[in-house]
Amino acid sequence: MVEELVAAGAALACAGAVYVTAAARVVKQYERGVVFRLGRLRDGVRGPGLTLVVPGVDKLRRVSLQIVTMPVPAQEGITRDNVTVRVDAVVYFRVTSPADAVVKVEDYRFAVSQMAQTSLRSIIGKSELDDLLSNREKLNQGLELMIDSPAVEWGVTIDRVDIKDVSLPETMKRSMARQAEADRERRARVINADAELQASKKLAEAAKEMSEQPAALQLRLLQTVVAVAAEKNSTLVLPFPVELLRFLERAQQQPPVNPAPPERGGVSYRAVRSGMHRDGVQHPCPAPSSGERPKMAGCQVVGLVSSRAVTASISHVQ
Repeated sequence: MVEELVAAGAALACAGAVYVTAAARVVKQYERGVVFRLGRLRDGVRGPGLTLVVPGVDKLRRVSLQIVTMPVPAQEGITRDNVTVRVDAVVYFRVTSPADAVVKVEDYRFAVSQMAQTSLRSIIGKSELDDLLSNREKLNQGLELMIDSPAVEWGVTIDRVDIKDVSLPETMKRSMARQAEADRERRARVINADAELQASKKLAEAAKEMSEQPAALQLRLLQTVVAVAAEKNSTLVLPFPVELLRFLERAQQQPPVNPAPPERGGVSYRAVRSGMHRDGVQHPCPAPSSGERPKMAGCQVVGLVSSRAVTASISHVQ
């Protein structure tokens, strides 16, 4: 009798162990368990740890709550300004309602992927090329709202959507490069013209100041000479002094003191000073009469014969 009771107890223990082994389930920390009993969803979600289900009756579905990184395949479309582009993106989402993610959608990952591709093509058609290249933050927010609206009903929350790359045709790349080059050249010319304007104003002010003090121009000339000569690898050509040129110009504008005498016999004579002194005073040579020679020593005679200048130095004693 006792042996039968011991055998029955051992059999019950074995059956209990087998039952527990078949009914025990382990849910990880980042997962939640959804239980279906005879095809009907049980209330409540099983948390992490050890949980028991009825073998053959209950079915446990584990749903991960981790953030999922899903790349969106490159989508080709035409922008609002009629430019063909290929755009790819990446979507970050996570499950917030495990029961809805299991019950309301067959495969929430596939559903989010298809919705992301459709929304990406839609956002390409509504945007211009400049927005795709420079205003991506606004497009990312709009794309996130378009994907998140239906995903909320599936128990999924979209955390972030980023446009990764925008591929352009080679012809468009070359056109944009030419446009950028032309814009940079235009800005360079504007800056250069502005610099020339400022420099011309400063030079005008400097010229006005130097005109009041002529010596300042000579000092500036000497400074330029010093700056050029410091290199010691160039030939320096010193310009003619401006003040001397002005002196010569004034001298040419003055009328002659002794006009030339009239021509006599086809020969004209003009006496010039050659250093004769009488009583300590310098006197000009007298003009000789026709057929005569100068009667004063040291006179220089200039004669014009047949439009050819002949210079002779005549020295004789009276």
